[in-house]
Amino acid sequence: MELKAVIFDVDGTLSESEDVHREAFNEAFRAKGLDFHWDSDLYGELLQVAGGKERLAFFFQNYTPTFEVRSEQAFKDLIDDLHARKTAIFAEKVAAGALALRPGIERLIEEIRRSDIRLAVATTTSLGNLRSLTMSTMGRAPEDIFDVLSTGDGRQRKKPAPDVYRRTLESLGLNGENCLAIEDSEIGLRAALAADIGTLITVNKYTEGQNFAGALAVVDHLGEEGQPARLLEGEWAEMPPVIDLEALRRLHGLQWATEGEEFAELERNS
Repeated sequence: MELKAVIFDVDGTLSESEDVHREAFNEAFRAKGLDFHWDSDLYGELLQVAGGKERLAFFFQNYTPTFEVRSEQAFKDLIDDLHARKTAIFAEKVAAGALALRPGIERLIEEIRRSDIRLAVATTTSLGNLRSLTMSTMGRAPEDIFDVLSTGDGRQRKKPAPDVYRRTLESLGLNGENCLAIEDSEIGLRAALAADIGTLITVNKYTEGQNFAGALAVVDHLGEEGQPARLLEGEWAEMPPVIDLEALRRLHGLQWATEGEEFAELERNS
């Protein structure tokens, strides 16, 4: 199966952005006069729910038993208002230089852009958040970098449901077997695998120790000169210290070679 597209997640994958999101949520609470604070431990739990509005709703429904609102519509309005405030605060922080790309991200993206491999994003974050990130770190709008942008602005189910990946495949006009996803979390991995997309995991502090069964490999990051990538899980015998496009091609090919061996073994034993 030929590799024809690489699909990136955003938060935690392109950038260590989760703490900036957390700080923005806390500032939105304060701006609204709400006495809530998400520390790193709590936010790590809340990250099991994808999507900012969904995360807020889950928090109020499960962590604030005494908090009451007048009606279902009032609750929806509260979530919408908090999320809008948080998004604006996040954009201000990113524009001020709060974020950097993770090791190897810009290098790999630029290499892929010079090749015949297509680039896509499949994320539950908003297009506005993605634009803030790429403008601040790469000086370009995401539309000028990626061939396909599938973000969390629509009404599709969020990860671990495969909806955003299936929408990405439809826009690319490709099958999952011709793509490779780069993710940072278990829920992202589950979403990609459900769309039949092999996945490379690059962990961060919020996702270390999660269950990555089924991933092609788990690494700490993609690597840069003087900052080599480390293999944390998987059987990638020839993983280079700097993961480039050729390494991704080999990893993608390893997936199908392994599945072919398993099929042959089943045939021999049948």
